[in-house]
Amino acid sequence: MLGAWLVLLGGLALGCLGETAFLTRADDSTGRCTYSFTVASPVEAACPNAGGEKKLRAELASLAARLSRLESRERGAGSSGPRGIEAGGARGPQQAAPAGGLEDAYGELLRAKSLLEEEKGRLEGENAEKKRRLQSSAQEVARLRASQKNPSGEGTDRGALRASGKAPRWNPQPLTYQELQSERTEVPASRMLGESALSRPGMEDSGCGELVWVGEPVVFGRADSIAGKYGVWMKDPEPVPPFTRETTWRVDTVGTEVRQLFQYEAAEQLAQGYPAKVHILPRPLESNGAVIYRGGLFFQPRRSHTVARYDLRTEAITAEKEIPGAGYHGQYPYAWGGYTDIDLAVDETGLWVIYSTEKARGAIILSKLDPETLEILQTWETNIRKRGVANSFIICGTLYTISSYSAPNATINFAYNTTTGTSRALSIPFENRFRYLSMVDYNPTERQLFAWDSFNMVTYPIRLS
Repeated sequence: MLGAWLVLLGGLALGCLGETAFLTRADDSTGRCTYSFTVASPVEAACPNAGGEKKLRAELASLAARLSRLESRERGAGSSGPRGIEAGGARGPQQAAPAGGLEDAYGELLRAKSLLEEEKGRLEGENAEKKRRLQSSAQEVARLRASQKNPSGEGTDRGALRASGKAPRWNPQPLTYQELQSERTEVPASRMLGESALSRPGMEDSGCGELVWVGEPVVFGRADSIAGKYGVWMKDPEPVPPFTRETTWRVDTVGTEVRQLFQYEAAEQLAQGYPAKVHILPRPLESNGAVIYRGGLFFQPRRSHTVARYDLRTEAITAEKEIPGAGYHGQYPYAWGGYTDIDLAVDETGLWVIYSTEKARGAIILSKLDPETLEILQTWETNIRKRGVANSFIICGTLYTISSYSAPNATINFAYNTTTGTSRALSIPFENRFRYLSMVDYNPTERQLFAWDSFNMVTYPIRLS
């Protein structure tokens, strides 16, 4: 193709007075090809026609521009023009291979790089915005935590609310049955008191109060057979000789005929698994709602709605009473089942029984019992469904319920005060470390919760307001 252009240029040169014309091509300092057209005359006026001269100049300029473009395309398709030297030998000016494909590819790479830089800039802008929002959220959380640092509710924020006449943020609605109630309130002192000196395990409290904190569980022993997956372990808060506050008791409640009551001289002996004595109960007990109190084991005999007292010294049943209308053997258990229809409890005020009846439609009923005769002294009917909670215990005359027996991060979710006859929602953190909590009881002397969590016997330190 380049040869055709040379022929054309030669024809144009000969058309001017028939004189010989020359076309030359050379590289400039930048590596580009330049074309020169000369005639034999020393001046361009050698062509007598001035109009033809101008026309020839224009045509020559046009041809030179087109040749430059062609040269650029040919470079992209192959090797360079006059400077292109291949391995097989030198190529002449008319043997240049096309090289436009490389230039096109290079241009595509530049455009892709530009797009990537634009995308990088956009992503950096989005990350900066996310960081700004995260910092704003962290500042808001810090502000909310600072506003709740006073667990007694007498801090600056609450005082300011009272001074301004505004109502607090949480306004509880009247409670109905638990499964219909979704309202929750956070107890301000739940974790903060856990970090204070007043809530250290082993500290003695001056008296009764409301539960505000439950610590992490401490494992005292583990059952070594399948019979110990569920059970109950206890200490007597008011022991009688020859037993002491260190004497520990345990019942493995898996089986159809549960009669063995294991006696240990101390909790350390329980951890080693060597009982000092094994009591064989005259009647099998049902589930794990039993308690030890004032020298007696109080339990529900199997397949009955009665409560019995087994004297630990005489090893005989000394009292037994029917709980009128109480469900039994799976009628009104806790959420985990286990025939936990009748649950006994002890607190600072005495002996209690927790149950439900058909008349109460499954709501928890509390009855205060005489520990000698088992007569019912007083009864309260709550608005908390027994099947809707995992377990319950009583502290200072107030019933507390646990939200789940298997969730690792459960809560103490409801409280019923027998003094006022009212219930309220709570959200005190409670850890199910082994994911199957089958028994929880309160020991008023040690001010701890005793629990059975999937073969493990554990205690929880607590704090009262």
